Amino acid sequence: MKIGFIGSGNMGSTILGGVVSAGIVDAGDVIVTDTDTKKAAAMAEKYNVKQGLSNELVAEAADILFLCVKPQVLYSLIEQIKECVRKETVIVSVVAGQSIERMIDAFGIPGLKLVRVMPNTPALVGEGMAAVAPNENVSEEEKAEVLAIFNKLGRAEIVSENLMDIVTAVSGSSPAFVFMFIEAMADAAVRGGMPRDKAYTFAAQAVLGSAKMVLESGKHPAELKDMVCSPAGTTIDAVAVLEEAGMRSAVIKAIKACEEKSKNL
Repeated sequence: MKIGFIGSGNMGSTILGGVVSAGIVDAGDVIVTDTDTKKAAAMAEKYNVKQGLSNELVAEAADILFLCVKPQVLYSLIEQIKECVRKETVIVSVVAGQSIERMIDAFGIPGLKLVRVMPNTPALVGEGMAAVAPNENVSEEEKAEVLAIFNKLGRAEIVSENLMDIVTAVSGSSPAFVFMFIEAMADAAVRGGMPRDKAYTFAAQAVLGSAKMVLESGKHPAELKDMVCSPAGTTIDAVAVLEEAGMRSAVIKAIKACEEKSKNL
């Protein structure tokens, strides 16, 4: 099996690195190309994979072809490679906001196998969350192959495509919200006298551990919150301040704004 990558930005390089490190295929069976040939060459050297001479040649060779480009160049790319893609090739798009139907129409290939994926940047440290939406032409074995790749970068789940806009908000964009939360907690810690480097460590580890408790305990987040809130204690006073400031409603509004923007891409 040969795996091709068109685009070697942050997400493309992260997925490629996961494929190689997991040994899903031999490094020599991975091909990467990019409009920035120096970037593609650096990727090829770093992971000992092949650098493709052109998008067309990569599309022609790949059994699984990752499209890791910006939305504004996707359709010119499809126009460039559509005559080179084999019917049995599985196309995996990580391009934000572009529907399977629109991409299928652009390719114009009957029976094309296409998987739309929304990953997120924590994949860079092996803790990503990817939503995987295959069309009806993708076999169970092919779905498993794509899931295996993204599970090496964190977690991956099959979702219906109509959930992709809310996925974009709740996992694709939300790391930015979490970083803001960590930064705000660290600022408060610095205000309280803690050195900046320790403040980031304490705040980030608290967020990491809390997320792990949600995933591994099976308990509702509200139950876990109540475990920390002792009667007449420090935590419940802080929770009351957050409620008064409208933390929940602000988060919900932010997620909704992100979802709506994704729909309009």
